[in-house]
Amino acid sequence: MDRERRRRWSLDGLLALALLAIGLAGTGPAGLNQDVRADLGAYPLVVVAALAVAGRRRWPVPTLAVVTAATTAYLMLDYPYGPILLSFFAAVYAVAAHLPFRDAAVAGAVALAALLAYVFVGVRPPGPVGLMPVAAWVVVPVAIGVTVRMGREATARSRADGARRLADAERLRVAREVHDVVGHGLAAIHLQAEIALHLLARRPEQAEAALTAISRTSQEALDELRVTLTVVRREESVDERAPAPGLGQLPQLRDRLAGAGVPLTVEVAGVTRALPAAVDLAAYRVVQEALTNVLRHAGPATAAVRLGYAPGQVTVEVTDTGRGPSARPARPTGSGLAGMRERVTALGGTFSAGAAPAGGFRVHATLPTGEVT
Repeated sequence: MDRERRRRWSLDGLLALALLAIGLAGTGPAGLNQDVRADLGAYPLVVVAALAVAGRRRWPVPTLAVVTAATTAYLMLDYPYGPILLSFFAAVYAVAAHLPFRDAAVAGAVALAALLAYVFVGVRPPGPVGLMPVAAWVVVPVAIGVTVRMGREATARSRADGARRLADAERLRVAREVHDVVGHGLAAIHLQAEIALHLLARRPEQAEAALTAISRTSQEALDELRVTLTVVRREESVDERAPAPGLGQLPQLRDRLAGAGVPLTVEVAGVTRALPAAVDLAAYRVVQEALTNVLRHAGPATAAVRLGYAPGQVTVEVTDTGRGPSARPARPTGSGLAGMRERVTALGGTFSAGAAPAGGFRVHATLPTGEVT
């Protein structure tokens, strides 16, 4: 901020020096061209008007007052139209560009009234014929300044709206990540708890295994949730124990499903390769959410995950042998499937979900990987 302020002061100082040089060099020739004297008394007024412009951004109204007083005195003394009017133009423009329209209009009107005194009561007043030229030196810079200020404000609003949209998108993304992590973890924990309760009285050693699985699943879910929330809490370092979610974590996911009583097989076609981070995460979340739906809705079932690596794309297919869509909850396109579809289509992929040909349910996604084929 201090650097920006210094930069503006430097630019205004350079503008003031430029106006001073133009005023000192151009006032005499302007007088000769108009056949009007420009004696030594004109130059102090030119100097004051030019140097005052250096404060046009920080003190726009006092700057305009000083420049207007110097310019009015200059014209009242019958000095020629000359470079001093450029200083007046710059001061009026600064007021219009940096103040609200109402304040700029009032300041401009006062400056115009001061100059009109020259039109009627100067040494040699030009009378009504001088109204238009004098008014133009106020109206034109006001119009330009207001236009520039409105454009600047529109740009600032556009940037703020863009930043707000990005923040909203980031919050939505994090909320979706939390939904996937918590939903899957809780679904697995719920089934394992049901198994533990069922076996507790008759087979306590198996109930102990289910409780151990609950402990492991909850810890894994908490680690993954911690990684996800580091996006929001950037001041904390990422916990290196929990790698970023991706297809590399399918073995842990398979063990988690097995512990919940759902056997899972994973098949890979093609040559496994590193995927772009966004694609890797989206593919993993599709698998995770699809398996969460198996835990919630399929009943006794087995599940299979098939990954296909092809040039320029990766395919993900999750099938189960549980109850078909007709036996599942009334909204087969609920928030889970909708979230998967949004993830995939946002990356330019395709998504489908529905009854599997051999029974059960099938989720299929194709994600472009961006490689040149």
